[in-house]
Amino acid sequence: MDGERRGGRLRSLALGGLVGAAGAIATARRLAPPSRRHRAPGGLAAFEDAPCFLEIVEREAQLYREGGEISSGRSNAE
Repeated sequence: MDGERRGGRLRSLALGGLVGAAGAIATARRLAPPSRRHRAPGGLAAFEDAPCFLEIVEREAQLYREGGEISSGRSNAE
C-alpha cells in the first residue's frame, strides 16, 4: 500500500511540475516585447505613399485650385 501511495504522489508531483512549467512559458511569451520588425500598414493606408495615389491626389488638388469639379465617379442627377 505504501508503494502505491508513493507512486501516486510522484506522478502527481511530475504532472504538477509540467503544468507549472507550461504556465511559466506561456506567461513569459505574453510578457515578451513585440518584435522590432517593421510591419507594413494595413488597409488603405498601405497605398498612401504609392506614386499612383500621390499622382491622383495632386491632380485632384490642382483641379480644385483651378475651380474645376473633381470627378467622384458618381452622378449627381437624381
